[in-house]
Amino acid sequence: MVTLVCRDYGFECGFVAEGEDVQKTLDKFGRHTSEKHAIEYSKEVLLQFITRQKRPWTEAEAYP
Repeated sequence: MVTLVCRDYGFECGFVAEGEDVQKTLDKFGRHTSEKHAIEYSKEVLLQFITRQKRPWTEAEAYP
């Protein structure tokens, strides 16, 4: 599952783009930041957002 949260990137916004399909999730987050925050991120930058995410727990730990 891919999750991008606006608040994690410095916006005072509760928007969350989430899904199993990476490309669709990147598109959804990219459209939101462009339309609501007037910031257009390239696909490469959005992909970096995902690859640099650090989660303090894994799903297996959270949902035993």
